Amino acid sequence: VTGVQTVLFRSTAQPLVTLSDRATEELRRLIEAEGRDDVGLRVFVSPGGCSGLSYGMSLDEETDDGDFVVAYNGMRIFVDEFSASFVKGARIDYAAGLMAAGFTVQNPNAKKSCACGQSFDTGENAATAQKCS
Repeated sequence: VTGVQTVLFRSTAQPLVTLSDRATEELRRLIEAEGRDDVGLRVFVSPGGCSGLSYGMSLDEETDDGDFVVAYNGMRIFVDEFSASFVKGARIDYAAGLMAAGFTVQNPNAKKSCACGQSFDTGENAATAQKCS
């Protein structure tokens, strides 16, 4: 097959997701603790959770076919095609409290969210909802 180029990722003119200053600082701290500078934040959505969809995040060094790659505040954020429509316009923050600390997602696409903050529904995901554990 000649003349065909495999696209490994796509850049977006406007970020699909953004990071707050606190989230950026915490992400940098986590990457430094890993002793690496070649990783980015993978943000993904998967079916399930108490509201129908669940957020996930991990450190990743490589893009996958079809990934959107967002450069934001010196960080790289990877979002797969499936997840992109669910997190478009979302802002990731970091909150630390007496009971827990972690990344949170403020998602304009969520019509409702579970109290845990890790599960959401865009109004069409009730069929994939699961009981809270």
